[in-house]
Amino acid sequence: MENKQRIIQELVPGRQITLAHIIANPDSVLYEKLGLNPSVEAVRSAIGVLTVSPAETAIIMADIGIKASGAALGFVDRFSGSVILTGTISEVEASLQAILDYVAHTLGYSTCPITRT
Repeated sequence: MENKQRIIQELVPGRQITLAHIIANPDSVLYEKLGLNPSVEAVRSAIGVLTVSPAETAIIMADIGIKASGAALGFVDRFSGSVILTGTISEVEASLQAILDYVAHTLGYSTCPITRT
C-alpha cells in the first residue's frame, strides 16, 4: 500500500499584490479564451493581469487602472482578486504602475515588480 500525502492549502489574506504581468502582443485566441472580444481588442496590443489579496481591492485597482491611462477594463473579480486590463503596451504599463503606486503608498500593501512576456 502506497503512503498518500495529504496537502492542505490555505490562503492567508494579506495586503499584497501577488502578480502584475503584461502580455505584449497576445494572440487573438487568448482574447477569446479570456472572454474578451478579439474584434474589439484587435487594436489593443497588450493584456495586463493582476492578482491581489484581499480580493475586494480588485474593485479599487480596476478603477485606478482605467483612470490612469487609455487602458480598458477586460475583467474584474472581487471574489478572486483578479483584474485584467487591455490596451497598448504603454497604456497597460501606465495603468499597472499607477495601481502598484497607489496600493503601496496609500493602502500600505506589499507589491511585486511588473513582469512582461
